[in-house]
Amino acid sequence: MGQWDDGSVNQDRAPGTLRRRPVQKRSVERFERLLDACAELLDEVGYAALTTKEVAHRAKVPIGTLYQFFSDKEGLTGALATRNLESFLERVAARLEREKPEDVSGIVDVAVGEFVTMRRTIIGFGVVDFGAAGQDHILDPALDNNTAVAGRLRSLAGVQDDADLEIPVRVALECADSVLKLAFRTDPQGDPLLIAECKRLLNSYLNDRIRPPLIC
Repeated sequence: MGQWDDGSVNQDRAPGTLRRRPVQKRSVERFERLLDACAELLDEVGYAALTTKEVAHRAKVPIGTLYQFFSDKEGLTGALATRNLESFLERVAARLEREKPEDVSGIVDVAVGEFVTMRRTIIGFGVVDFGAAGQDHILDPALDNNTAVAGRLRSLAGVQDDADLEIPVRVALECADSVLKLAFRTDPQGDPLLIAECKRLLNSYLNDRIRPPLIC
């Protein structure tokens, strides 16, 4: 890795990667405008029709600037997925701190509730939440996206680092992912009955595996 003239970090230039992480205010603003434009276009045209040229045009940024930040379309959507995850975790952390749930059902309600809220309100989130199709290792090169998210959620929820819980939490996240996708295919705002069933499924499954002593 090296540095650009503005002090930003020059990342790996391989396909599907973030090339440059901005540091200076002007670069950060351009970077965020590109992610915002990417999210808008994802909602309008979908992932397959998304092009870096149109993203740069929408963001009013030279195409060369886009390629200073991102290797390609996959690198761009990967950065958007990372921003989505960071926002989700911040929202979950804030609610956990505020509400201080003492059991699994409270944690499930917070995590599912924040995901549903973002799905309803965040532009582009329905197309690229924590990774687009085929981008299975956007968040951590050693872990697939759902495993990485599961680990972050366990840490936030105060569930102790127990190897016996890795698979149950991963299974719970995979189930939630599938049921919530079904809920939003059924209803653009998320079918409330399916969302409720998602919470019920998670509570039933996790309550048998995560006991209060394991929650800090």
